[in-house]
Amino acid sequence: MTAREVFLARVREARGDSPPPVPVPRAYRRVGALDLTERVRLFCERAGEYRARVERSDDVAGIVASTGARRLVVPAGVPDEWLPAGVEAVRDTALTPRELDAVDGVLTGSTLAIAETGTIVLTAAPAEGRRALTLVPDLHVCVVAAGTVVELVPEAFAALAGVRRPLTLVSGPSATSDIELDRVEGVHGPRRLVVVVTGAA
Repeated sequence: MTAREVFLARVREARGDSPPPVPVPRAYRRVGALDLTERVRLFCERAGEYRARVERSDDVAGIVASTGARRLVVPAGVPDEWLPAGVEAVRDTALTPRELDAVDGVLTGSTLAIAETGTIVLTAAPAEGRRALTLVPDLHVCVVAAGTVVELVPEAFAALAGVRRPLTLVSGPSATSDIELDRVEGVHGPRRLVVVVTGAA
């Protein structure tokens, strides 16, 4: 039992009423119907709607070069071939927020992506690094393997059921709006998000 269930059970016991638990209706879709090609197409479309730059290419180094970044934080699990010549890889040795702010951006992989919401899921895996890496630098270049794109949020959480690391869900560049609905980007995360979708789909 969860702590909440234990607490509620004790309340019912103290009150002398213990009605049977009411099942929670779960009528929402849990499994998608789109094939891989359609899932990837939908993900690219939705991620683009968030003002992310979305590229479908296996030439990750070429896309990285096109960003103009010269110094990128690179987690330990990122393949060397993702980095173009002329770009300095800054390895994360417990870099401080000030040090992270001084680089041009960060290059990471991803665990999976959700087509319906255009969301990328990071789990602090070796190619993704710790959360601060993707929250402080101004640019985030994120590689998404086409085969990891699922259609629905419930499918994503089912796939993540065994993960025991922090989850970061990224839906476009950091953005917020004030009471006048003026959009401001980069307040609490990268202003620029470049998504590179690799693999045929």
